[in-house]
Amino acid sequence: MERIDTSAVAYAILDAPGWARVGITAPSSCLREDAAFELARVIADAVDAPASSSPSEQSTLPL
Repeated sequence: MERIDTSAVAYAILDAPGWARVGITAPSSCLREDAAFELARVIADAVDAPASSSPSEQSTLPL
């Protein structure tokens, strides 16, 4: 079994939608559950993504 890269998980959490990161602490159990599933989806997508997609290699957008 391959070990999951903890830095990829950390970056996935930081890249998750703000509502999900804040929602995990909400008083409403429904909102906490929705937020947890969104965080899990973002983390799973990051783990399944190719290893070359690190945040330092992202292209910048013109302002």
